[in-house]
Amino acid sequence: MIKAINDIASKYKLQIGTFGHAGDGNLHPTILTDKRDKEEFHRVELAVDEIFDVALSLGGTLSGEHGIGTAKSKWLEKETSKATIIYSRRLKKAVDPNYLLNPGKIIGG
Repeated sequence: MIKAINDIASKYKLQIGTFGHAGDGNLHPTILTDKRDKEEFHRVELAVDEIFDVALSLGGTLSGEHGIGTAKSKWLEKETSKATIIYSRRLKKAVDPNYLLNPGKIIGG
C-alpha cells in the first residue's frame, strides 16, 4: 500500500506523507496541498480516488479508526454497497423517525 501511495504521489506530482498505526495496519496518507490552487486540488482528488481504489482492492477499508465520516461520504458506496446504505437509512428512520440525532450527516436524513 505504501508503495502504491508513493507511486500515485509521483504520478500526480504531489507530496504525500503517510503515517499510521503499525499494529493494525491503519494508514493515514496525508496530501500537502493548497485548495486555492484549483489545478493542484484536481490532482489531489484524482490521487485520493486511486489511493482508495487500491486500499479496497487489497481488502482494506476507508474508515480508519474514526468511521467513514462526512469527508469520505462520496466513497461510501464503494466501501460498502447500495444495499447497506439503504438498510442503514431504514434503520435510522426506525430508531430516529424525526431525524433529531446527528442531523445532516451521511445517514442523518
